[in-house]
Amino acid sequence: MPKSTYNYTIGIEEEYQLVDPETRALSPGIENILKDGEDELGNQITAELMQCQVEIGTRVCGSLQEARDQVKSVRGTVDRIARKHGLRILAAGTHPFSKWDEQDLTHRARYRGLELENKVLARQLLICGMHMHIGIEDPDARIDLMNQLSYFLPHLLCLSTSSPFWTGMDTGLKSYRSVIFECLPRTGIPPYFRSWSDYEEYLDVSMKTNCIDEPTKIRWDMRPSPKYPTLEFRIADVCTKIDEAMAVCAVKIALVAKLSRMRRNNQSWRMYRKELIQENKFRAVRYGFDGKLLDLGRHREIDAKKLIFELLTFIDDVVDDLDLREDVSYVHNILTEGTSADRQIRKYKETGDLKAVVDMLIEETIEGI
Repeated sequence: MPKSTYNYTIGIEEEYQLVDPETRALSPGIENILKDGEDELGNQITAELMQCQVEIGTRVCGSLQEARDQVKSVRGTVDRIARKHGLRILAAGTHPFSKWDEQDLTHRARYRGLELENKVLARQLLICGMHMHIGIEDPDARIDLMNQLSYFLPHLLCLSTSSPFWTGMDTGLKSYRSVIFECLPRTGIPPYFRSWSDYEEYLDVSMKTNCIDEPTKIRWDMRPSPKYPTLEFRIADVCTKIDEAMAVCAVKIALVAKLSRMRRNNQSWRMYRKELIQENKFRAVRYGFDGKLLDLGRHREIDAKKLIFELLTFIDDVVDDLDLREDVSYVHNILTEGTSADRQIRKYKETGDLKAVVDMLIEETIEGI
């Protein structure tokens, strides 16, 4: 298959926390960060819901290597600006001990509207994720691939968990961010749609009945982007290390390429009930890849690690054409060393100190920059 067949545009968005290096607690420094950051980064840096958060995004990239270079550059720039203001950045789905009800909302109409609409559910959104866009021009293909890719979303979450703590509590979960986010309406595994027109009908009814006033309020773990001709993966916690973020993104690209090739050959991944995929998502939230997932084709529980290895085998015949071999291979490092959530839990067991967990996260966030 010629490489041009796999010429996907991509974009990556990450959310970081701003922390005081002395107290290790969250700090409301976004306005100062933006004031300096916009001069250097333009629209690649924006505010988030809380004043202790910052969001960054790559420009449209033609390869994962280009995206990696941009993420490294922007993380480094934001880190340097944060240090200038006496702060540090931290990439994790939740902060280990800071409390959501002690944080201030960002002064933006969009976020005030979110609070007005959802009240305490919005106030609790002290969480950080990683979103990835993959360009797919054909809208019907976008919907068809979303239907098929939904099956793999729990696998991707297993590889990206970074939120085991919440307000000082070891939750016993690997992705508490997922629990908090699903308190909002129109979240979770996306429903099945027959076509793009079927999806448009859903949007039309939702807007006419005042469920939503614009499409960004569709917040599923994967959605057709409301702004761009892309599929937007939204299930992942923000990854602490850049290498693990790129590995997860590489798997997403390879999955899109593999399923697109099957589609061109009039083949497809089998459709499964959303409710059963949601069961797998809970297992990913609870255990990461240390538990079992449902193999829905064989109607059995299987070790999550084994199913992830099977996923790597499934995409293996496209990764070289995509020039993703090295990034996909890093998944083996994740399976051996653990995700950020696993490392956070180990650090806490070793030290009994959540501040030590924060220190580790700060260091890993800028590793390799």
